[in-house]
Amino acid sequence: MNKDKLILRTRFIERASHWVMVLCFLAVALSGLSWFFPSLNGLNAVFGTPQLARILHPFFGVVVFLLLAFLFVRFVKYNLPEREDLAWFRNVRQVLAGEHEPALQIGKYNAGQKILFWGIMGLISVLLVSGVVIWRPYFAPWFSIPSIRIGLLVHAIAGICLILLIIGHAYLAFWVKGSIRGMVTGYVSRSWAKTHHDRWYRQISNKQSGSGKQQ
Repeated sequence: MNKDKLILRTRFIERASHWVMVLCFLAVALSGLSWFFPSLNGLNAVFGTPQLARILHPFFGVVVFLLLAFLFVRFVKYNLPEREDLAWFRNVRQVLAGEHEPALQIGKYNAGQKILFWGIMGLISVLLVSGVVIWRPYFAPWFSIPSIRIGLLVHAIAGICLILLIIGHAYLAFWVKGSIRGMVTGYVSRSWAKTHHDRWYRQISNKQSGSGKQQ
């Protein structure tokens, strides 16, 4: 791998956290779907037995939250709204069609990715709070029956919404060639960066040029 033609996009600790989170989320999502849709009852075998699924589901859910909280701290500065995001929204059809002219002044993450970021973080927070309310035998006894019923409803709706967002995130990652490799190896090609995140590419290039001059 010729790193002279590549740019580091995601560090190892971030990639490791992401993929561990993906595995934990998959187990949590499958077991959750098995209770939401009776016809999918067999999915709770992801934890071995239905009994184990009931026990481990909330613990794995907490792991997912903690990993996402770590990633939030690492990535939040790149996902804050910027004036340049408006150009992405105005040209969203062009983006979806795979057209990259004119350049849209996109930073490390585009406006669509930022929406996914905040949506995922918001929903996982709702899932944590509602999950605590319905978590037997530890916390549920502290709450009234009506509160637990509301918690169950909110937890189920938030869970389905989060699964849909994650599916959308995965689809777009596969759709944009080079994205998956970037999350596996940490590196993307300079041409990929220049095409999809032109402003970020310029910032990285200028920083590298400055470092080269200092040396």
